[in-house]
Amino acid sequence: MGDDQVTYVQKACAYVTRGDGDRELLVFDGPGHDRLQVPKGTIEPDETPREAVVREVAEESGLVFLGGVRHLVTDVWTRRASRRYVRHFFHAAVDEPRDRWTHVVTDEGEERGREFDCFWVDLPTDRDFALSLDEYAHRLTSPDRRRITNE
Repeated sequence: MGDDQVTYVQKACAYVTRGDGDRELLVFDGPGHDRLQVPKGTIEPDETPREAVVREVAEESGLVFLGGVRHLVTDVWTRRASRRYVRHFFHAAVDEPRDRWTHVVTDEGEERGREFDCFWVDLPTDRDFALSLDEYAHRLTSPDRRRITNE
């Protein structure tokens, strides 16, 4: 299959952490997947990846006060031969006292009314994530962390 038959979809993915040394990662059980997810979604035509990740975190978790949103990595992930996802992973820390909560999406998009059961997992984790969303989580606790950029 040639590149002219492949659709590329821009996605923003968030590793939101809390705790001393970013020891806990925000995850949720959300609609459509049977494994853990992190906040993520499609980048709108009028926004940057950074703007999209802030919007997606707010939509899927209700968290709006993110500290120091930093770009980690961008990759191309193939789910189907005809569709590839250009995934922009970011890290942000929060000061969130709740250990677990359910967030109901209230915006006007297609996820309106969906419930996301948010909670924290300790890092590093061996939990199973949907869509290979944990692929770069090791960078939050490894020496690679020094390579995080402020793009």
